[in-house]
Amino acid sequence: MNTTNKVSTPILSKKEQTQINDITQKITQHSNDLRARYKLLGYQNVIGASVMAFSVAGMVTTGTLYVKGLIPGWLCILINALLTSLIHELEHDLIHRLYFRKQPFAHNLMMLLCWITRPGMPSPWLRRELHFHHHKESGTDTDVEAWITTSGSPWGAKRFLKLVDGFIFGIVNALCAPTWREKIRLTIKVLRLNAPMGLLYWGCWYVFLGYHFYTWACSIMGVAYQPSSITALLMSVINGAVVIIIAPNIIRQFCLFFISSNIHYYGDVMPRNALQQTQVMNHWWLWPFQLFCFNFGSTHCIHHFVVKDPFYLRQMTAAFAHKVLAEAGVRFNDFGTYKRANRYTQTQTDT
Repeated sequence: MNTTNKVSTPILSKKEQTQINDITQKITQHSNDLRARYKLLGYQNVIGASVMAFSVAGMVTTGTLYVKGLIPGWLCILINALLTSLIHELEHDLIHRLYFRKQPFAHNLMMLLCWITRPGMPSPWLRRELHFHHHKESGTDTDVEAWITTSGSPWGAKRFLKLVDGFIFGIVNALCAPTWREKIRLTIKVLRLNAPMGLLYWGCWYVFLGYHFYTWACSIMGVAYQPSSITALLMSVINGAVVIIIAPNIIRQFCLFFISSNIHYYGDVMPRNALQQTQVMNHWWLWPFQLFCFNFGSTHCIHHFVVKDPFYLRQMTAAFAHKVLAEAGVRFNDFGTYKRANRYTQTQTDT
C-alpha cells in the first residue's frame, strides 16, 4: 500500500462552480440576444476584417500625412496608438480563433498584420500557446503571460522598467541569473521571443534614443555636430518609424500592461476559479490608460467567463455583465492589489 503523501489541488466548491456557470450562462444569453436583435453582429468575419482594414489604413494614412509634413508628430503618435489598441483586440480575438476559423489564409493574414503593426510583441502564433495556458491556469505560478505583464511583482523600479521596456528588463533579468549557464539560456530566450521583428523594433528605438541624446549632449557642451549624409538618411527613416509605429506601440503597451497587470490576481488564486482570476477596474481616473487599451480594465473580466464573444460585443454587454459579476461577488476597483503585488487575499489594511 502506497502511503506517500500527495499535495492535493484545491477543488472548487459547488457554490463557486454554480456561480461561475450562472455568470457564463447569463452573459452568453445576453450576447446571444444582442446578436438576434442586431443582425449585423452575425457577420463576425466581416466585422473583424473591416476593423483590421480600417486600422491599418488609418496607420498608413497618418504616417503618410506625417511624412509629408501635413500633421505634427504628436498627433500621428496618438492616433496610431489608438489604432494599435484596436489591432491588439483583434489579435486577442484571433488567438481564440474568433475570425476566419475555417479559412486559414485569411486568418493567418490577419495574424501577420497584427504582428507587423505591433512588432514589439512576440509572434501571435507563439502567444497563442501562452494565452491558452493563461486561461487554464490564470494567476498560478505557471501563468507565464501574467508574469510577463508584471503581475505578481511588487511595485518599484523593477516593475516599472518591465512595464516600460520589456526587452531591457528581459536582458537585465537574464544577466542577474545566478549562473553563467542560466544567463546564457535566458538571454537566448529573450532574443528568440523577440526575433525577428522585436529586435528590429527595439533596435530602432535604442538607436533613436542614443542618437538624440548624443546630439543633445553636443549642443549642451557647445560641440558642433554634423552628421554624414548616410547617418542623416538613416535617422530620417528611424525618426519616421518611431513616430508612426514605435512610439504609438510603447504608449499602447504601457497602458495595456499597467491595466492588465492590475486587474489580474496572481500567486494565491485557486486553479480554474474564474471568480478569483480577475477584477473589473473602471474607475474614472483610469480612463487615460483605458483609452489606449480599448477599455480593457472594464471588459477583460467578462472574457474570463465568456471566451467566444469578440471584443466589440464585450463592450456592448459590459453594463449588463457588470451587474451579474457584482452580484456574484467579483471585485470592482480593488486598488489594494497595488500593495499586495496582485495577491487575491485581502489584508485588514485594504478594507
